[in-house]
Amino acid sequence: MGVWLRLAFLLLLLLGLGQSAWPAAVALALRWLLGDSIFCVLLGLAMLARPWLYPWMPHWLSLVAAALMLAVLPARPPPGLRWLPADLAYIFGILHLGLNIKARMSRQPPNTFVDTFERRAQAQPNRAPLVWKGPGGRSVTFRELDERACQAVWALKAELGSLTGLLAGEPAALLVLASQTIPALGLWLGLAKLGCPIAWINPHARGAPLLHSVLSSGARLLVVDPDLQENLEEVLPKLQAENIRCFYLSHSSPTPGVGALGAALDVAPIDPVPADLRARITSKSPALFIYTSGTTGLPKPAIVTQERLLQMCKMLSLGGVTADDVVYTVLPLYHVMGLILGILGCLELGATCVLAPKFSASCFWDDCRQHGVTVILYVGEVLRYLCNTPQRPEDRTHTVRLAVGNGLRADVWESFQQRFGPIRILETYGSTEGNIGFINYPGRCGALGKMSCLLRMLSPFELVQFDTEAEEPVRDSQGFCIPVGLGEAGLLVTQIVGHHPFLGYRGPQELSERKLVRNVRRRGDVYFNTGDVLAMDREGFLYFRDRLGDTFRWKGENVSTREVESVLSLVDFLQEVNVYGVSVPGCEGKVGMAAVRLAPGQTFDGQRMYQHVRTWLPAYAAPHFIRIQDALEITSTFKLVKSRLVREGFNVGVIADPLFVLDNQAKTFQPLTPDTYQAVCNGTWRL
Repeated sequence: MGVWLRLAFLLLLLLGLGQSAWPAAVALALRWLLGDSIFCVLLGLAMLARPWLYPWMPHWLSLVAAALMLAVLPARPPPGLRWLPADLAYIFGILHLGLNIKARMSRQPPNTFVDTFERRAQAQPNRAPLVWKGPGGRSVTFRELDERACQAVWALKAELGSLTGLLAGEPAALLVLASQTIPALGLWLGLAKLGCPIAWINPHARGAPLLHSVLSSGARLLVVDPDLQENLEEVLPKLQAENIRCFYLSHSSPTPGVGALGAALDVAPIDPVPADLRARITSKSPALFIYTSGTTGLPKPAIVTQERLLQMCKMLSLGGVTADDVVYTVLPLYHVMGLILGILGCLELGATCVLAPKFSASCFWDDCRQHGVTVILYVGEVLRYLCNTPQRPEDRTHTVRLAVGNGLRADVWESFQQRFGPIRILETYGSTEGNIGFINYPGRCGALGKMSCLLRMLSPFELVQFDTEAEEPVRDSQGFCIPVGLGEAGLLVTQIVGHHPFLGYRGPQELSERKLVRNVRRRGDVYFNTGDVLAMDREGFLYFRDRLGDTFRWKGENVSTREVESVLSLVDFLQEVNVYGVSVPGCEGKVGMAAVRLAPGQTFDGQRMYQHVRTWLPAYAAPHFIRIQDALEITSTFKLVKSRLVREGFNVGVIADPLFVLDNQAKTFQPLTPDTYQAVCNGTWRL
């Protein structure tokens, strides 16, 4: 019987016998706080003073129960108990938000984020929820944003002839650069007023990925930034073959068969859009399609329902963000953090959102000081880039008190706070299509979230053993997944239950089915495979270890690229590190390789690198190849790109960058020559 079950049993026994439970509780607290030795001394003194204490002592049965309780409980409280107040506060917070969202969604029609936006536009028309930092930078009021949205509806009606298709729930797609953020937001809010689901497409997509993104969304309407003319024209014939209407977000169109919305928007009235036009929508109706990165195939449109959208919008309030805050974001609108947490989160709260068209480490803090920013959003490497900028005397002169985001490494966490001040960091974990997420609400450095026994009942999940080659969980003899122990790395799978559904992707059912794992703990259960490898400590803190596709196996061991990156980042002549596994002819598994960027003014020292690797890494985790690059490639959401590097491997005939190979005999990393490359491929060079 577990400790908590024994404790519950004893308390129920006391209550059942009608006796007082306070002696047991006091004794337990003293033992946990003071330790066994001091507690025994106090207990002995209490026994000597028994004649004087007897009139106040409870019934003997309570003392027996207290002794029994001390016998069955450990000498120290469970490690996670110290976080009980924070756990309870967080649980009450999410339950309150959940009940509020359920109440809003249960109305007929549902009270969506659009309704909140329209109420604020009526109550605070001159308040500016958006501050645009791009070309022609200015503030945008609720009134102006609402009028733009209404004009977008009537302009589309004029160009399309009617709104029949949009009112029937046909999706629309937007393909715009950051420079068109404000016009695109007005158009998007107008479509949302009709209850029309909108697909935000990565403007850097071209060719087949772009065509696939538009077609998989089911959009019958595509609005394109005029600066993306080439992208559109590459796929236009196939779009027209599918009867998809295309428009430029401009006053003229250089492409035959593509219209222009600019003139219609200019003359469109600002009459309110009747709310009954979106009366058909429900809490389960799609509101947005946000695309996966496409690193393991073509991008897939993840479904964000009206209810899920509200849940995401409310996350800022869980971190204590209020209407008085000013939030700064440099993240793209086709990303959840940029659009939903940043812009919609601020519109929902009534806070101010400062929008920068692109990330600039040199301008970041100047923007924050200029606009009195109190909250910043980050993903991936953003905070590390800030730490890599030259130090300035005014580094701590700002009003930022909170940073919200994901993907922050422990070393960057510490460096960021040491340099820029005691900014609270709210690290989060989740995916657009995932059915649960985690928040590191206590602020433990390096953790992506915190779990408690109560929270785990609300959001059930498992960390299970995994096969890196098959990229799937390992099963026992009965066919069930095998849980890992505390501190061990395991694949995160989250249970799909009624209040945590898996919404999946728009398109063929098999796209969603591939993400499911069945019979995890018992017959018939269903879990969502996150593809992420995490570990949990005794206090319930969760730590990111790797993506399943990034973890590779060498010498019979699983190698975490993230852990190797953390070790290599300690080398002073390296500024950036990207670790991955590459295939070697004749070898099982993959061997470690690192693409690195040197610190300014530094040169690569093979001997020092060798000594560092041998000192801090086990032999199986040591990278055997080093690739020196002028800049490490990142995605538009500031994550390191590994896929192209993996394909190129260590082939000196393909790679123009300097390459080095681990030489155990010379105890250094020496330049990788064509002869050495052939020796490695032939198996005459021992790895």
